[in-house]
Amino acid sequence: MTSGGKEATVLVVDDFPDNVALLSSMLKGRYRVRAAIDGESALAIMTAEDPPDLVLLDVMMPGIDGYEVCRRLKSDPMTAEIPVIFLTAKTDEADEATGLSLGAVDYIAKPVSPPIVLARVATHLTLKGARDFLRDKNAFLEAEVERRTAEVETIQDVTMIAMGSLAETRDNDTGNHIRRTQHYIKLLAESLRGHPRFAALGSGGTIELLYKSAPLHDIGKVGIPDHILKKPGKLDAGEFAVM
Repeated sequence: MTSGGKEATVLVVDDFPDNVALLSSMLKGRYRVRAAIDGESALAIMTAEDPPDLVLLDVMMPGIDGYEVCRRLKSDPMTAEIPVIFLTAKTDEADEATGLSLGAVDYIAKPVSPPIVLARVATHLTLKGARDFLRDKNAFLEAEVERRTAEVETIQDVTMIAMGSLAETRDNDTGNHIRRTQHYIKLLAESLRGHPRFAALGSGGTIELLYKSAPLHDIGKVGIPDHILKKPGKLDAGEFAVM
């Protein structure tokens, strides 16, 4: 089974029909089996919708050989994580090293031993399932962090708007002043961010933060008594001190 709960699919790639038949009969009953008799067909199957979960790949084939098939699979982000096991008559250490350096997870010499093939296939499908689970879990956690971060930012924005509205309720003129000031600050900051002294304005969302927090610049007015805040004439020394 794959990490998604469906029956795993194994692609057998070999240019000899007898080898394909042998491996297919060995795997059937445990996995879904697909087959290809050349590299071109294998690549077409791998890059189609719902690709196999593992590939048993011969090396010596006409046209595109197994090494090139593996190289292409590992260079494509859509297939790079699919395990490739080479099944081949090329048994030299150098050949095995080449196959593993291309990204194959295993290298089995022909003639194959059915118990070894089945054990290796099961092992690498289990490892792939674990990797897929962790990748899906990480993706979920990243999405959850983004969602909660967005919630916090929304709460912060609403809080600043609500506090700015408090000042607006104390002084009708303040409301329009707050909105104008927001836009003035943003325009000034955007104009200044190219100046060496104000380089910080161009990083970290600073301008957006200034814009969002601008309504708070008059928040102190909510603590000023009406007889001072709305006094039509000049403030005396005591009132000025309160202001």
